[in-house]
This record gives sequence, structure tokens and C-alpha cells, in this order.
Amino acid sequence: MNEKLDSIDRKLLALVQQDASISNQALAALVHVSPATCLRRMQRLRESGVLERQVALVNPWALAEATGQPPALTCFIEVSLDRQDAEAMQAFEDAVLQFEQVQQCWRVASGPDFVMVVQVLTMEHYQQLVQALLKQSNAVRNVKAYFATKRVKYNTQVVLPAQA
Repeated sequence: MNEKLDSIDRKLLALVQQDASISNQALAALVHVSPATCLRRMQRLRESGVLERQVALVNPWALAEATGQPPALTCFIEVSLDRQDAEAMQAFEDAVLQFEQVQQCWRVASGPDFVMVVQVLTMEHYQQLVQALLKQSNAVRNVKAYFATKRVKYNTQVVLPAQA
């Protein structure tokens, strides 16, 4: 995106981060521009990659209650590799992409090599996932998992930088 974000772009981003289902008409009214201008700006934000995608967020606990099933296990997994060369790191990243249970995977510094956020249905599914990852990437040295017991805060909004 060659153009800098102005105050209207920032307002649009803040609004759609709270509710992406808001209509273009309502969005335009909230930021005080015409619907056509709003549509062009939103399209520009999408094309530039600033708006990566629009999704619905499913609450796993409400889903469990609605289906009568136990809630999915959320776990945070630290993975350390025995080698940190580019080939080993890329091989692990490629392996992770194959598993839908891995919601997020971050390459991190100072500690483990990767931290992942994973959702699985049961402990058995967790064990199967870890075994499959170990088979895919033979450079894994250590796996350490933390299982969530309560969600204290959950936010998907990206903090918007102040306007220059």
C-alpha cells in the first residue's frame, strides 16, 4: 500500500475489527463518507493486504454447550529444534501448515524456536498431533505443552499505530 493510512482508514479498520459483518452503508455513515468512497477504501485495504481476511470467530465453550460435547482443549506448545539452520526451520514450518489443529505458529527468539496455539478435541488427539509433527520434522528436540484452563482475555484486534 503506497498511500499512508489516514484517519478515515484507521476508523474503518477499528470498526471492522470489532464487527466485520457491518454493512457498507452503516460503515460509511459511521465514518462520515459516502458508501462509494467507503467501498473503494475497504477494497484498497483488502488489495494491499492490510485487511487480511474476514472471518467469524467461534467461541469453543459456547459451541461445546450448544452441541453437548466437551469443549476443545486449547494448548500452547513450545517447540525446540535440535538445529536452527534455515532448512530445519523451514521443514518444521512446512510440517505445521499441514495440521488444521494448529491455529497459530510463531517463530520466536530467546527460548524455544516456535510457539504454537493448538485446539484439539481430546488428549488423545493432542498426542496424535504431536506424534505426527515429530514424524514430519525430524529436527524436533523438545515439546512442552501448556493446557488452558480458563480464558481470561481474548482479543483479535490489532493495535493501530497513531497517525503521523
